[in-house]
Amino acid sequence: MQRMWSPWRSEYVESAAQRSTGDAGHSLFTHLEQEGNDEENLIVWRGERVFVIMNRYPYNNGHLLIVPYHEVQAYDALTPEEQMAIARTIDRCMRWLRHALDPDGFNVGMNLEDGSGAGLPEHLHVHVVPRWSGDTNFMTTTHETRVLPESLAATYERLQNAIEAVEDASTPSP
Repeated sequence: MQRMWSPWRSEYVESAAQRSTGDAGHSLFTHLEQEGNDEENLIVWRGERVFVIMNRYPYNNGHLLIVPYHEVQAYDALTPEEQMAIARTIDRCMRWLRHALDPDGFNVGMNLEDGSGAGLPEHLHVHVVPRWSGDTNFMTTTHETRVLPESLAATYERLQNAIEAVEDASTPSP
C-alpha cells in the first residue's frame, strides 16, 4: 500500500488521551463541546439543542457532523424537539455547504449504535457530506487513500463565512 503523509493527524492522535481525560463517562463530542475552543475543535456552529462540528477525518472537504448536546446512542432516545433540531440543522448545513463549496449533491446519514460500525456509538451524530460529480477518485478505490484538496483550517474559515452570509438573524436556533 502506498502512503500519503499527513503529519497534522499525529498531533490529533497524540492529544486524544488529553481530550478524553476531561469528564469521565462523557463522549469525545461532549468533551470537545464543553472545552470552549470552537476553532481548534472545529465546531462551526452552536444551536440550542445541537451543534455542528467538522469531521477531523473527513470523507470529503466540508464533511460536517450534527451532534445533539444530549448524549444518546439511539435516535428514539432523543426528544421530539431534538429530532426536529437535527432535521432543521441538516437543512442549514446543506445551505452553508452550497454557499461555501458549491457541491453537486450530499450524502446524509447516521450510523446508530455499536452494530452499525459507528465510530463513536455512545453519542449519536448525523453526517452531512458534500459530494461532487466526477469526484470518484481512484485513490480511495485502488490505494486506500483519501485526497483532500484543502486544509481543515481553510474549510473552517470558508464555512464560517458561509454561515455569516446565509444565516438570517431572525431564524430561531434549533
